[in-house]
Amino acid sequence: MTLKRADGATRRDVLIGSGAVSGALMVPVALGASRSRAATPSALAGNAWLGVDGEGRVTLALPKTEMGQGILTTITMIAAEELAVKPQDVKVTIPDGDAARFAPIDQGTGGSTSVRDVWQPLREAGAKARLALVMAAAKQWGVPVAECDAHDGAVVHKPGGKVLPYAALVAAAAAAPLPTEAPVRPASSYGVIGKSHRRLDGDAKARGTAEYGIDVFVPGMKYAAIMVCPIFGGKLAGVDEAAARSVSGVIGVIRGDDVVYVLAENTWAARQGMTAAKAQWTADAAHSGAQHAAIIGAVTAALDKPGFVAATSGDLDAARVGAAHRFSATYTQPFLAHATMEPANCVAHVHDGQCEIWNGTQIPSDARKAAATRLGLPLEKVTLHNRLMGGGFGRRLEPDMVERCVDLARQVPFPVKLIWSREEDMGHDWYRPAYADRIDIAIGADGKIAAWEHKIAGSSIMARLMGPAFKGVDDDAVEGAITPIYPATARKVTFQQQESLVPTGWWRGVGPLRSAFVMESAVDEVAHKLGQDPIAWRLSHIEDPRARAVLEMARDKSGWGEKTAPGIGRGVAVIHLWDTYMAAVAEVAVDKDHQISVRRVTIVVDCGQAINPSGVAAQIDSGVIFGTSAALYGEVTIANGRVEQSNYHDYRVLRMNEAPVIHTTVIENHEKPGGMGEPPNAVIFPALANAVYAATGKRVRALPLQKGLGTA
Repeated sequence: MTLKRADGATRRDVLIGSGAVSGALMVPVALGASRSRAATPSALAGNAWLGVDGEGRVTLALPKTEMGQGILTTITMIAAEELAVKPQDVKVTIPDGDAARFAPIDQGTGGSTSVRDVWQPLREAGAKARLALVMAAAKQWGVPVAECDAHDGAVVHKPGGKVLPYAALVAAAAAAPLPTEAPVRPASSYGVIGKSHRRLDGDAKARGTAEYGIDVFVPGMKYAAIMVCPIFGGKLAGVDEAAARSVSGVIGVIRGDDVVYVLAENTWAARQGMTAAKAQWTADAAHSGAQHAAIIGAVTAALDKPGFVAATSGDLDAARVGAAHRFSATYTQPFLAHATMEPANCVAHVHDGQCEIWNGTQIPSDARKAAATRLGLPLEKVTLHNRLMGGGFGRRLEPDMVERCVDLARQVPFPVKLIWSREEDMGHDWYRPAYADRIDIAIGADGKIAAWEHKIAGSSIMARLMGPAFKGVDDDAVEGAITPIYPATARKVTFQQQESLVPTGWWRGVGPLRSAFVMESAVDEVAHKLGQDPIAWRLSHIEDPRARAVLEMARDKSGWGEKTAPGIGRGVAVIHLWDTYMAAVAEVAVDKDHQISVRRVTIVVDCGQAINPSGVAAQIDSGVIFGTSAALYGEVTIANGRVEQSNYHDYRVLRMNEAPVIHTTVIENHEKPGGMGEPPNAVIFPALANAVYAATGKRVRALPLQKGLGTA
């Protein structure tokens, strides 16, 4: 396939000796016209992030953030394929926060978009760089370009066997006009893509040499502990500064409106000083009296309001006339914490009218902007050095850890490292919203879905971010719900915003994850109500061949239909979300005390072109375990205006000995890649709920599942 650049790139878009070894070839990367923002030469000039340096080494500034999901390896493999080198030979850097450098590609990492965002533009850029090198070699040899190809970091003249390494060609290639067209590698010639590759960052992480945000050390740095008012909306009333300062190593106490910081020579002293400070808080009755049952009750009650229409087709009332069967159910899902292994942290130094920040963030450009706004500085006076993250899951899309740190750093003359305790992190998260959903399904005399009505109520993340521009429907909250894989004669989806004092934010799969649990639970209930096999019922309605294929293969590989012992059940779910098709069959055991254990999970995925199959499998393992933890145990509760959970002892996550056996099958094809960070997390919730029903005969419609069975 030949790809043409749509932005009319000129010679100025190729950088020679800028930010690399003199004579380097740097190729700007632009998104095609299929994206909403078209690239322009002025936006890209001087902003290249893929190239070949003067020593012939491929260089890649990672446009997305690595937080354990493996995109450092996957994206490098794409570049390596087009430039005909080994992935381990690519020099990869994690760049500072700089939206302009990567525009129009969003530097943010979330929504399972990383590979989907860079797949086409990175291949185009790599193909152009490869062709530029091949043309330089052909010119030097005086042979046709068609007789030359790139292989293992060099250009080869196929008929004559001549070889020139990239290092000998890069200066000439950089001095010539950049090719306006370049064919990307066809799938039939892939030597890197589609082959499992070990994590490029795995060795450093295993040896403890990889630098996470919490590992950053800056000369002259001091350490700080933070305590924010535990009651949402509350204020600091008092603090015993003398007691805090009496702790050895403590050098200062700084108060804020709703926060207190203790500065010290080391983290331990800062935390001991915070304990001694005995901070006191105040809050009005509306906040200090907030209780969990009332909050969830208000969310559920909001389903009775009309809501804003997110999607509609056909006539619901007419479609319901003469329905052979009606089904209606309400499902509720709780607030969830991110509970990242690495707690919130940040290092900042504010001095001489500028600010320097070290932080692991999922969206470095926004964190940088937040710091500039907080400090009243021009954006160019703020530098943000992004670092690896010990888990993100949406938590590190929020800039609050940067904002709190620069609030402190502006008041001291030295760099400061601010680390949240686990308890502070758990108590001041941006929680996954609590939601209530009501589904009403009518089955016609022909057995098909005649009417499907889905009401959704809960907090709106988009309303918080959009402000006055928000018009009533949260696109994230209804994502998945408005594009189900089950056709219906008439359909209506509505959203009703219902806020509480609990701050909410992105959480690994937010809206689609919730929709998957609700819709796949509902159709499972319909199948059982009609006395049909849940997989057979789904297959009788699903038309999409790729969705059918993953479901059929999951059925065949999981032992579906085989008789199980009492207390053991299998549940199924299938999704098409984030451009990925995935089916799961979960097998659970429920003992006499109603304790759930997950024995085995079978996953079949069609994610389009699997760039790194072992990376796909790792993401599935991660998502299944992360999702199983939340589905079985996850719940944040509120008492007297504050979060009751504080650490892993009361916000339970799956232990190693509780992890199920996971069998993964990746369907091979060469369609465009789909997302992989969130689909396994989404599909496991309903698969487990349906398995619990199969094992016990009890349908749990209010998560978490373990609590729903009467135990916790």
